[in-house]
Amino acid sequence: MKVTDHIAQAQGKTLFSFEVIPPQKGKNIQELYDNITPLMEFKPPFIDVTTSREEYVYVNKNGLLDKQITRMRPGTIGICASIMHKYQVDAIPHVICGGFTKEETEYMLVDCHYLGIDNLVALRGDAMKDQKYFEPTKGGHTYAVDLVKQISDLNKGKFLHDIMDNEMHTDFCVGVAGYPEKHMEAPSLEFDLQKLKEKVEAGADYVVTQMFFDNKKYFEFVAKAKAIGINVPIIPGLKPIAVQRHLQILPHVFSLDIPQELVSEVLKCKTNAQVKQVGIEWCIQQSKELIAAGVPFVHFYSMGKSDNIKAVAEAVF
Repeated sequence: MKVTDHIAQAQGKTLFSFEVIPPQKGKNIQELYDNITPLMEFKPPFIDVTTSREEYVYVNKNGLLDKQITRMRPGTIGICASIMHKYQVDAIPHVICGGFTKEETEYMLVDCHYLGIDNLVALRGDAMKDQKYFEPTKGGHTYAVDLVKQISDLNKGKFLHDIMDNEMHTDFCVGVAGYPEKHMEAPSLEFDLQKLKEKVEAGADYVVTQMFFDNKKYFEFVAKAKAIGINVPIIPGLKPIAVQRHLQILPHVFSLDIPQELVSEVLKCKTNAQVKQVGIEWCIQQSKELIAAGVPFVHFYSMGKSDNIKAVAEAVF
C-alpha cells in the first residue's frame, strides 16, 4: 500500500515508522530481524531500508595496497522483499543517484515493480569518502529531482529506451528528503525549499525530514513549505541521542543544531547508559508534541539498534 494511502486511512491518527540499515556484506540478516521484531508491536505501516553507494577499499596484493571498489551493504531490494514476506508490512527502499547509472536505476525500479514494492524514497545520496563534494556517477543522475523524474516517467510507462512494445507502467509512491535546517550544501533554507518544491512538482508524493532535535524548526519548515505551495505530507524524522560523541558527530555529519538544554543534560551524564536515557526522554517529549500537532507519522532513524526506539514508542504509541 502507498504511504499516502496509509495516511488517508489513518484519518488523522499519527502512525509509527522507522528506518533500518542493511547488514554489512558477510553479516547474517538475523541481526537485522532481531532489531525489527521488537518494534512490530507498534504496527508500523512501513519500514524504510537504506541504500549505500560504492566505496573504495584497500586490498593487500603481494605486499602492496591495491585500491578497489566495492559495496559494503548490498542487497537493499532483496532485504525489502524479505521484510515484506516475513512481517507482512510495506518495505521502502532508498533509491539513490550516487553509484548508479540511469540504466541500473531502471533495472532496480523494474525489480521493485515485480516484487510488489509500492513506495520508494528518491535521494541524491552522499559523496564518496574521498570526495569533498558529491560527484555524479558517469551515466547517472546529478540531483534527486532527476531521479524523481525518471520514476515519474516509468509510472507513465516511459522507459529510457523506447525500443519495445510494452503495456507495463509502474505506480510508485515517491518520497523525498526535506531538511528543516537546510541541506548542508544549500546556501539558504529558502533556496533549499525551492529545490524541495521542484522535487514535488516532478512527482514526489511525500517528504521525510532529516533528523532534528528542536520541534520548532520542524514546524517553521512545514509552514514555509506550505507558504510556497508544497502541500504533500511532511513526515518528521527523529533519532534519540545514544552516546556522548553524538554531540560532535551528528552536527558534523548532518549539519544540524542540538539545543543547549539537551547538550547540557548529556554533558552531565557519567555513562553512555545515562546518555541513552536522556536521549530517550528528549525524544519522547519531541514525539508527544509532534503527535499533539497531528503529524501523519513519527519516523525514527534506528541506525541498526531498536532498544531506544522501542522505549520511545512504548511511551507515545
